[in-house]
Amino acid sequence: MKTWKIAGISFDHMHMGDLLRMVYNHPRAEIAGICDENPERMRDAAANFSIAPGAMFTDPHDCLRAASPDIVILCPATARHAEMVEIVAPYGAHILVEKPMAASLSDADRMIRAVEATGKTLVINWPIVWSPPHRTAMRLIEEGAIGEVREVHHYGGNRGPLYHVADKIEVSEEEVARLKPESWWYRRDKGGGSLLDYLGYGATLGAWYHGGRVPIEVTTIVDQTPGLEVDEHSVTVARYESGLSKFETRWGTFTDPWTLQPQPKCGFVIVGSAGTIASYDYEPVIHVQTREHPVAHTVPVDELVAPFQNPVQYLIHCLESGARVEGPLSPELSRKGQQIVDTAVASARARRTLPLIE
Repeated sequence: MKTWKIAGISFDHMHMGDLLRMVYNHPRAEIAGICDENPERMRDAAANFSIAPGAMFTDPHDCLRAASPDIVILCPATARHAEMVEIVAPYGAHILVEKPMAASLSDADRMIRAVEATGKTLVINWPIVWSPPHRTAMRLIEEGAIGEVREVHHYGGNRGPLYHVADKIEVSEEEVARLKPESWWYRRDKGGGSLLDYLGYGATLGAWYHGGRVPIEVTTIVDQTPGLEVDEHSVTVARYESGLSKFETRWGTFTDPWTLQPQPKCGFVIVGSAGTIASYDYEPVIHVQTREHPVAHTVPVDELVAPFQNPVQYLIHCLESGARVEGPLSPELSRKGQQIVDTAVASARARRTLPLIE
């Protein structure tokens, strides 16, 4: 069968290392090239995945011409997502963009148009989509276990984006303090801030759990930390026809959820017409209430099998089988999440409730 040539362009987001590892471990994929304007940021990936110097580039056009990839993984700063998709799309590659979708709805639409013009596939990767608890929650929703979804509550975040690099390797407090003043994560013009980093998770998976429905209006408030130009904490209340849902983002949790769940726990609580589900990040069980069993009880999470273990597996599966990209990875559903994010940004600035931006 075909071996898929995959290039990784822009190492702004630390998840590039994780995504390249998925390529490296896939039996029918190979890393054809990597690219970043700062060669130092590619050093670990080159060592981890035995990437030859001739396959490392500092200009994306050079990388795309030389590597001729079938698929390109993009991990740029949020504000550059549309720009980078428009650079890559004319080369005829399928494109996987690491979350969030974009810095704005207009940028998201630019991305969709650029890839649609080539007939290729665009996917937006939300890492928690591959979390067994959250996929188990979706299976139960689809099976009707809790009736019609009426509320989705999400608390998402970590200690901060500079506290870890690829493979969740921790960074010292001293190094975080050194990096913070120069990091794009803390610059408004680069798409920094916890709201843009994490609200898309709750909003997009919220749309998934809500069966594709979007809210009528949105109210958002953000913190204002002295000396910072971006938020580290946001709370969004979204009014749906079915009721109110809440999405909270936080840089500054007491612990990282993949090491030790903080309080509040990171994850989802989903309320339906006939039951509830609590689905927390990285936990081996979810907590379920139903009319038949109103006392909350644990349900073991599903074991995820290929091709539903990571985005590289899934995208290659869709391309080989002709299956349609579904769920939060689809541009259609991610765009709905982006609508909520854009409205939240505008609401926080205006300090009032706003109708959903179309």
